[in-house]
Amino acid sequence: MKPMLMGTIMLIAAIAIAATFGLTMGGGDVITVPDAFVGQELYVCPAASSTWEQAATAIRPFLYYITIGFFFATIILMFAWGWALYQNLIADKFKRDSFSKPWQFTKMLFWAGVIVVIIAATPNHFKTVHIAGAPGEWILCENNTPGARAVRADAVSR
Repeated sequence: MKPMLMGTIMLIAAIAIAATFGLTMGGGDVITVPDAFVGQELYVCPAASSTWEQAATAIRPFLYYITIGFFFATIILMFAWGWALYQNLIADKFKRDSFSKPWQFTKMLFWAGVIVVIIAATPNHFKTVHIAGAPGEWILCENNTPGARAVRADAVSR
């Protein structure tokens, strides 16, 4: 195996083990909740605006058109692969060079899609919640996250 692939596999394994056993790289003081409310609380933090949030907000109006462009490029890509396959079948011989352009286009389209999804769906996008009677932007967090607050679970909605 290549060293980069082995390093990636080890990093993924370390992340999976850390998440499974609740290991953290730090954190604040743990919030204590009275015994009567244990199991009925959720922990929320104020959603801090960041560069990712600004980028996601800026790209959001164009997501519809980006999606249309992505599917158009996917259809073109299918035709490119089909044409390369057709040319090989007609010649009754495998020519590796005829697949180089479709493969390059496939990689570019894949990574462009990944980048757009990462920009459009920031981590806070999936953790954002609304609290009944509390103004502002809130996200779910752990009980040891700095700035965390315990709220009743029935007051929190998606």
